[in-house]
Amino acid sequence: MSYVEMPGAKIPIRMWTDPATVEDVALQQLRNVATLPWIKGLAVMPDVHYGKGATVGSVIAMQGAVCPAAVGVDIGCGMSAVKTSLTANDLPGDLSRLRSKIEQAIPVGRGMHDSPVDPGRMHGFATAGWEDFWGRFDGVADAVKFRQERAGKQMGTLGSGNHFVEVCTDTTGSVWLMLHSGSRNIGKELAEHHIGVAQKLPHNQGLVDRDLAVFIAQTPQMAAYRNDLFWAQEYAKYNRTIMMALLKDVIRKEFKKAKPAFEPEISAHHNYVAEERYDGMDLLVTRKGAIRAGSGEYGIIPGSMGTGSYIVKGLGNEKAFNSASHGAGRRMSRNAAKRRFSTRDLEEQTRGVECRKDSGVVDEIPGAYKSIDQVIDQQRDLVEVVAKLKQVVCVKG
Repeated sequence: MSYVEMPGAKIPIRMWTDPATVEDVALQQLRNVATLPWIKGLAVMPDVHYGKGATVGSVIAMQGAVCPAAVGVDIGCGMSAVKTSLTANDLPGDLSRLRSKIEQAIPVGRGMHDSPVDPGRMHGFATAGWEDFWGRFDGVADAVKFRQERAGKQMGTLGSGNHFVEVCTDTTGSVWLMLHSGSRNIGKELAEHHIGVAQKLPHNQGLVDRDLAVFIAQTPQMAAYRNDLFWAQEYAKYNRTIMMALLKDVIRKEFKKAKPAFEPEISAHHNYVAEERYDGMDLLVTRKGAIRAGSGEYGIIPGSMGTGSYIVKGLGNEKAFNSASHGAGRRMSRNAAKRRFSTRDLEEQTRGVECRKDSGVVDEIPGAYKSIDQVIDQQRDLVEVVAKLKQVVCVKG
């Protein structure tokens, strides 16, 4: 489908979904965002659903302002994927050992490494810029500086919630590695600190929703946030790169005879801010649950843990600010999913996938998510499909 415009807004709200299928609370959030004086456009992805302040699945383009709550607390959260030389025929019938080895190599949940990972000792990891990155830690908000040791140990860890590591096969039988994570606790603390600062600023009093508090250009508060935001986005990218290196190492050891090789890594943030230019204006584009899909740019759009995912290539649709959806999107809250589904439902819906099937991940059951195939179909003018993947191993946080 192409987009439809939401009526009654002072700026274009372009929706790549049927507004009638979107919850009322999410539609109200879109209207709220459109009232901000700095807003220049709003693109709504087919996986749109209710979030904090702004909906998940929205692209918010503002001039001279940025809303930290719209970016979210997992700054730089996103996806990485790598195609391997392995095929489905190389995989053993019992994948439980492989899942166990991945869980041993990559800490999940609140887990962290005993000591920071040394990237210099990791196969193929490009260390250029690593020392400079950590050197800039002294410039982040004083409120979180004492967390540097923890941030070091959490680098290269998965986290919890909907974060995951997967081994997948595509429709040709090729094996892919894929993972989803962000900036861990350090990104969360930085985000919460700056959201609190923004909500106290005079120009944000009287907003329709206090979670839409913004920083304005040419102010010290904006400068401080931009510094910490871009540092956390870099942390998130390094985090995924290190996890992928750890995952590749597991694959090399487990499939030694096959001598696996790996194609270049595809990586895409889906909770972040970028400086971009549209219609002659320099804008700050916030993608909250959306990926950049510029012409020819590769992206990853995952489904739920039992359905599958897509590797895509952007079509550069400027009406959507060169964006596409970040996944299937939830169709019910975590609590609603826990009330609706049982572990038996989880077992049924994840049949054929080596993964956790206990009560701790029922909220991540495929039935709690929208159809990934339908979400892809609704954005055929935003991306073209390169590969469709189906997970055979899923490690959840």
